[in-house]
Amino acid sequence: MKTGFIGLGAMGVGMVRNVAAAGLLQAVYNRSSEKAETLAAELQVAYCQSITDLVRQVDVVLLCVSADQDVIAVVDAIAKVIKPGVTVVDMSTVSSSTAQQCYAVLAEKQAAFLDAPVSGGVEGARKGVLSMMVGGDEAALNQVSPVLQTMAAKITFMGGSGSGQATKAVNQVMAAGINQAVTEALAFAQAQGLPMQKAIQVIAGGAAGNWFLSHRGETMSEGIFEPGFKLALHHKDLAICHDMAERSQCAIPLADQTMQDYQQLMSVGYGDEDISALFRLKRKD
Repeated sequence: MKTGFIGLGAMGVGMVRNVAAAGLLQAVYNRSSEKAETLAAELQVAYCQSITDLVRQVDVVLLCVSADQDVIAVVDAIAKVIKPGVTVVDMSTVSSSTAQQCYAVLAEKQAAFLDAPVSGGVEGARKGVLSMMVGGDEAALNQVSPVLQTMAAKITFMGGSGSGQATKAVNQVMAAGINQAVTEALAFAQAQGLPMQKAIQVIAGGAAGNWFLSHRGETMSEGIFEPGFKLALHHKDLAICHDMAERSQCAIPLADQTMQDYQQLMSVGYGDEDISALFRLKRKD
């Protein structure tokens, strides 16, 4: 199954390496050509100078870019040359309405479109243990599962087009709440003069334990915010969630507060830090 990969950002690079390791990668494309050329040479696959060049060579197109307008632009380019029966899998985080729009564009070409956003961060992408939530046609998912299994430890079919992105929106809302809870609690622990490493370890082993506390607790308490998931990207995702919540008349006040907090941090230059940089607003300086 010849596979092409579009979008070699922090997540994409980890995912594409796993596809290549399984012997399924045919070609890569990235808006920044130097990165794509270097990686193609390393992985011994074709470097494509255009999206259309890549699409002509493959049976499966994997896509991981940053924003709704980027996904739409890429799918429009794909649609110009795509052959019937080819499947496009979008692993970006965008709105469910964007996914449905792309599904309709490719359906006219007798090609499949799956919205398949992922959770697990840069570490999960590198290790090939992402959690993937998929919307679209289940038959198309079954066909491309061998490719997706190189990147994800768990693949869940959620329903029709857009349902994968709707599920990812739930994940992002929940991640906002977890970030608020963990950063607030650790700032409180620090204010009590507790030994932070011990406090984190004992709490992580109990009922309040969670992935974010275990993987980000010690670094944030030490003032280290190297990105696993960039704060500015979560802000972008929460803006999507906010719009979806308004359309469905569902309040998400904690996520909205997190957006405001992120905006404050972004305004002073912390947008490229990990989302655990929210601790900057909670701790006693």
